Amino acid sequence: MVKHSRNHVEEKVAELQHQTKSYLHEIKKLIDELHEPARVNIISYFTYSLNISHDPEQESLCLGSYHLHNIGNQPIINPYLCIKIPKDSPFSFSGKYVYEHFKQSLKGAGGWERTNEKTNKEEFWLKPLGKPSIEPNEIISFSNFQIKWSPKETYAGSITGFTFSDQVKDGIAAINPINLNGTVRIQGDENE
Repeated sequence: MVKHSRNHVEEKVAELQHQTKSYLHEIKKLIDELHEPARVNIISYFTYSLNISHDPEQESLCLGSYHLHNIGNQPIINPYLCIKIPKDSPFSFSGKYVYEHFKQSLKGAGGWERTNEKTNKEEFWLKPLGKPSIEPNEIISFSNFQIKWSPKETYAGSITGFTFSDQVKDGIAAINPINLNGTVRIQGDENE
């Protein structure tokens, strides 16, 4: 009787193992069907601080960073960005970037390369060095750029940013342009 019981238990174990394998196969099949479709999604935004002077003899400053955040589930391939300064504005832009002809020793990972003409003071096209893609949930940043101006007269303008990649050829705008404006009163204006 013990022998019959043992065979019966072994049969039951084998049956349960087969059933478990069958369930696992079915679960894996359902998980594969649930896979999210490939989704490319990126947002870009500015963070910045301002030191604004109302004295025409003092310089005003915006210190900022431009961030690219991959919120999709696919890598963003060959990312690059454009920061635009308004035409005929008092704003001047500077940041840490290199040009293609610079020595390789100056082109460190984490740096940025400007790809448009040095003489263009309104558009700054930049690509990350040594970073051909932005992985899902990853953020890369063009950090610590400066925008300076002297408030000699009333001024207004928006610094805008656009992000491009192999998947986003038409570009997407930054969600928060930097809007700068101010009214400068000339001393003679107060009594008029």
